[in-house]
Amino acid sequence: MKAPHIFLPVSAAVGLFFSTPTFAADWTLVSGSGTLGFSGTQTGKTFEGHFEKYNGTISFDPAFPEAGHAKIIIDMASITTSDSQRDGALPGHDWFDVKAFPMAIFEVKDFKAKGGNVYDAEGTLTIKGVSKPVTLPLTIDISGSDAHAKGHLQLVRSAFNVGIGPWSTGQWVALEVDVNINVTAHSG
Repeated sequence: MKAPHIFLPVSAAVGLFFSTPTFAADWTLVSGSGTLGFSGTQTGKTFEGHFEKYNGTISFDPAFPEAGHAKIIIDMASITTSDSQRDGALPGHDWFDVKAFPMAIFEVKDFKAKGGNVYDAEGTLTIKGVSKPVTLPLTIDISGSDAHAKGHLQLVRSAFNVGIGPWSTGQWVALEVDVNINVTAHSG
């Protein structure tokens, strides 16, 4: 009759082991793993650009996305739009002021599951010393040691003091900027 008393603690321990969340995988994002891009409008014409240098660390488990977090760092001097005049102006004081603010940082505090492989990365984006809460809708597909993330979000550049002085209105350059992410992070 003592066997049931031994069975209960053992079965409780086994149940606890299998119900305990697995640990999130740690992922590394490096330059060249995809595109951190953007598009805007200047004098009525759309232009595109991207950042060539970025890196980051991501902790993410699709079974427990709310426990995830990430920190993505973007080298603002690596901006390119394939237009020499624009590329010369963007690192300057009126735009990104890369001498004073060389990096932009997106710190994700958690991921919210939206169904399937769709998540909202909720966190804080800091550009030019200004921090704002941001929600980045993403699809995340995991295959082996790779996690592929794709997302889109629209920002208002003036909220981050990007484009000051004569550029502070949308007269020549639209205030809205579309941000497009299509990157692959690696684990291990």
